[in-house]
Amino acid sequence: MKIAVLKETAAGERRVSATPETVKKFVSLGAVVAVESGAGDTGFLNDAAFEAAGATIGSRAAVLADADIVLGVQGPDPATLAGIKPGAWLAAGLNPFGERARVDAYAALGIEALAMEFMPRITRAQSMDILSSQSNLAGYKAVLDAASEYGRVFPMMMTAAGTVSAAKVFVMGVGVAGLQAIATARRLGAQVSATDVRSATKEQIQSLGAKPIFVENVAGIEGEGSGGYATEMSDEYKAAQAELVSSHIAKQDIVITTALIPGRPAPRLISDAQIASMRPGSVIVDLAVEAGGNVEGAVAGEVVERHGVKIVGHRNTTSRLSSDASALFARNLYNFLSAFWDKEAGKPVLDEEIGNAVRLTQGGKVVNDRLMG
Repeated sequence: MKIAVLKETAAGERRVSATPETVKKFVSLGAVVAVESGAGDTGFLNDAAFEAAGATIGSRAAVLADADIVLGVQGPDPATLAGIKPGAWLAAGLNPFGERARVDAYAALGIEALAMEFMPRITRAQSMDILSSQSNLAGYKAVLDAASEYGRVFPMMMTAAGTVSAAKVFVMGVGVAGLQAIATARRLGAQVSATDVRSATKEQIQSLGAKPIFVENVAGIEGEGSGGYATEMSDEYKAAQAELVSSHIAKQDIVITTALIPGRPAPRLISDAQIASMRPGSVIVDLAVEAGGNVEGAVAGEVVERHGVKIVGHRNTTSRLSSDASALFARNLYNFLSAFWDKEAGKPVLDEEIGNAVRLTQGGKVVNDRLMG
């Protein structure tokens, strides 16, 4: 069983899909691991570290030759997979909805593409969930980005020259990223409030010491779809939420938006008029900017200013914490493959529940129900 670890080629991608830690573990399972030269450079892992862990280092063509499983962070360009053998697995974040043509190309290559972001949100798959591990870091980094752009301090400071008020931080969307943003902002001493379309998040917000901001007595609050993800809300709820948020957002110093709906453009949460209501010097961080953005006027890859308010739209936020992000991503992949490792066969054998959820292509065809529906 040969496992190939590819060097990422996407612009700005600094993560790597394996670390010396996971290489050692794969080798202990009986696998042979080949790492593309330079794969870990941007994650502060040089070739020598992988070699010391038991991997061989080579060109892309060399590591792909006879590989049974190929690991990546982002889905590789199919044109760079020349020589990959039919039936090989490709396990990575494949962005199936946004890169459908690429998925079709994987099918044409005859490989079995496994989208790690389609991992079902069930208890036994938690340690395999790349969305959770990477979103956790993104929520943390979003607060640091906000603090960097904010021209004032986060905590209340009592000094001989007078008292400095604590910053007011509002988190919109209380998934994994949002919860970590709340916790980080609280640790920095801010006054934190948060909102979500799922009523079950109220207790989570309160448990972290933040104030929940929710629309009451309006149909549509139970916005939880399959797998714990948010769904679209009723028009009545959207109107009530917009009114509530407008009055609240005008009093905030920092707003962090994290709302995503799988397979759909990111919902618009903040309008230009709401931005104009904030005081100059305020900061908004849009973590959904690459999916269309939660904030009107946000620009992917840029920090822009509107009405005196900075709107932060960094791409691939998690990649800017490349070392820790790589470590967690690599463990997700190892946990996934090792959980199904058949010692007698010397390879992983997926079950139906998880296998059918993550498998996009097989036998030259696209087979995932979410892409065929």
